[in-house]
Amino acid sequence: MFGMSVFQSVLERLKAEQQTEASNEDVGQVFRHGTARLSQGFIVDTSSAAAAAFDSVERAYRELTPPERAHPLVMPDHLRRTSLAEVAADLALQEQETVATLAAKRRRFAAANHPDTLAVEFRANATIRMKLANMLIDEASRRLPRDNRPT
Repeated sequence: MFGMSVFQSVLERLKAEQQTEASNEDVGQVFRHGTARLSQGFIVDTSSAAAAAFDSVERAYRELTPPERAHPLVMPDHLRRTSLAEVAADLALQEQETVATLAAKRRRFAAANHPDTLAVEFRANATIRMKLANMLIDEASRRLPRDNRPT
C-alpha cells in the first residue's frame, strides 16, 4: 500500500474484504446488513432444532408463571387505614420510646405494610401508610432526649 494515495488504499482494502466475504459464503447464508463481520455466534439460528429448543424454553417459562387468579384479591383491612390518626394508632407510639423500640416498631410496621411485599393493587395504600409511619417515627426520634438520640 506504499506509494498509493489514501483513496487507492481504501479501495484495495474494500476489495480484499469483499474477497474474504465471498470465501465465507460456504459457511451459510450471510446477512448483508452489517452482520457479515460478526462471528457465527451472533447470527440467529432459524433451523427446526433451534425452533424446537426455543419452544421448550418458552413452555418451561410459562410453567413457572403463576396461574391467573380465579377471584380478585381483597385488600386487607389494615391497608384501608390511611389517615394519620389511624397509622399513629397502629404504631402505638408512647412517651417512653427509645431508639431501639422505635427501630423495632419501624421494622415491624414495614414487614406488614411495605409496598414491595404486597400485590400491585395494594401498593398505593401501602405507600401512604409507610410514608406516614416513617414521618411519625422520625418525629418521635427527634423528640427523644438528647442522650437517647442516635448519633
